[in-house]
Amino acid sequence: MTEPAKTPPAGHQPPRSPGTGPEGGAGLPATRRTEAFSDGVFAIVITLLVLDLTNPHYRPGQLGAALARDWPSFLAFGFSFVYIGVIWLNHHALFRRIRHLDLALNWINLGVLLGAVIIPFPTAVLAGAFADGSDNDRRLAVVLYALAAALMSAAWLAAFCYLGRHPELLRAETTPGYAGQQLGRPLTGIGLYALSGLVGWFISPVAGLICIVIMISYHAITSEGLHEGPVGRLLRLLRSPRLLRLLRRDRP
Repeated sequence: MTEPAKTPPAGHQPPRSPGTGPEGGAGLPATRRTEAFSDGVFAIVITLLVLDLTNPHYRPGQLGAALARDWPSFLAFGFSFVYIGVIWLNHHALFRRIRHLDLALNWINLGVLLGAVIIPFPTAVLAGAFADGSDNDRRLAVVLYALAAALMSAAWLAAFCYLGRHPELLRAETTPGYAGQQLGRPLTGIGLYALSGLVGWFISPVAGLICIVIMISYHAITSEGLHEGPVGRLLRLLRSPRLLRLLRRDRP
């Protein structure tokens, strides 16, 4: 004969499983839907870049020359393809550390996606300016591209600031203080993309583009974080006691 179920005493609360409750993000959605939506946006944006690559008009025997004249379009396409790919890598690395999303973080993520969606526009402007524009047109096109990149960095700054104030949204295995440690990356991006625009306007549009390439490379190398990925491994190697002993041993 089975015993009747015992009624818990008044005020009794059942034990919470790990990761639930206000401290663990109870009631907040997981990241799966947002990640799928974001990946779809990135896929569409990176595909839209190819629409600026059109079949050139040429006379018989002049295809090679016609393709050569379109070099700005090919260069701008490759440039922005890599840039959007780097943004996606950073987005993927961040969301591997996020456990739950709230409304504010969803809006911030939309800001990151807005920055990505904008990229095809300055890409087309840049290609057109270098193909048919004057020197002033090229300078302005570089400034426009640098401005779009700085706005993207501003969205990432908002994301890291918010996660720094709400660590309960991060996974338990995330390094303590992770979000705060990453603030230097978007701050560097905002400052140096602005500097790239100034270099492109006052010095040379080509020099401005080189500065933008350097910054995109920086964000690619640090996509796993300043203290993770290849940068983190290099820093740990440089600080390792074994390397320090070897350096001291080699001193005269």
